[in-house]
Amino acid sequence: MEDIQQIYFIGLIIGAAITILYLLLSDFLDAIFGFLDGIFNPVLVLSFLTFFCASGYLLEYLPINSFVIIAISIGVALLLVTLLNVFILVPLSNAEATLGYSEDDLRGRIAEVIISIPEDGFGEIMIRDHSGHISRSAKSFEGPAIVSGTEVIVIDIQAGILYVAERENEQLDV
Repeated sequence: MEDIQQIYFIGLIIGAAITILYLLLSDFLDAIFGFLDGIFNPVLVLSFLTFFCASGYLLEYLPINSFVIIAISIGVALLLVTLLNVFILVPLSNAEATLGYSEDDLRGRIAEVIISIPEDGFGEIMIRDHSGHISRSAKSFEGPAIVSGTEVIVIDIQAGILYVAERENEQLDV
């Protein structure tokens, strides 16, 4: 009984250490071994090893046959890994990684001029977004000056500068 407990304990320590090491180096290791993503998920494999060894180690204190303990440990590990995957890993993979935006997302957006844009010069606009306000340098797309407080639309983006035109508010006749 002592020998099998030592094996479980060593497996638990090795599984936990490799899991922590993988968490620290996961981006690097995913870049190297990215082709294995479709075959298996390293987090699930390492978690299975850790849960299996932990439950085996704890169950060895009970007066149960070692083969029964192995079967129970496999069941416990499969259950815990399934719960980990369903309730933690899948929701995390579907979560938004950032509240950031790309410049292409700004094309066609409505903004307000907060610093007047002179003819052939630069000003500043503010775009209201679901995650806050975005202030960016802007230049008039067609050339004429645009005064502060005017509503504009982003037409183009070149070298980080947003090219805008005055927004025409047309009333629809119904």
